Amino acid sequence: MNTTLITLAMVSAALGLAGCENQSEAVASIDKKVAPVAAEAKPLTRWYTQIQVDRGAPLYQTHCASCHKPDASGTPDWKKTTADGKYPPPPLNGTAHAWHHPLSILRQQIGKGGAPVGGTMPAFSGQLNANQIDDILAWVQSHWSDEVYGMWHERDAQSSKSLQRINQG
Repeated sequence: MNTTLITLAMVSAALGLAGCENQSEAVASIDKKVAPVAAEAKPLTRWYTQIQVDRGAPLYQTHCASCHKPDASGTPDWKKTTADGKYPPPPLNGTAHAWHHPLSILRQQIGKGGAPVGGTMPAFSGQLNANQIDDILAWVQSHWSDEVYGMWHERDAQSSKSLQRINQG
């Protein structure tokens, strides 16, 4: 290899290290793997408005809080069946399973109640219209962290995609 090239490389390295107060830090920083800079995450836009959340608060307190608690925290042991073999009201604050269900199922659960799926939640379709149900869901989801809402949003988006036909040739 050309000695001039080697000398030039050594001088460049020495000058680069000389600029550091602590040369061992400079060498260590060369050896460190740098994590790639993640693209700046865009805040996820929620489907509801603050007006819906505000309208949903008193509706939730009137129709849901007696079972699911005023703060949507539900029953502490919601995964354990009661003496009658039924599950108690779960939290709706993002710590239970409500976020697993798409918006269409959440709307249906409030409207038709839990009886169709073996639950005890009463049906509210006779007491609440579609806009009121959405307002309650807006209030409930406003208690979900961005992380939980993001996971729900992805599931909801997937559920609304049409099924693809499998070609069987």
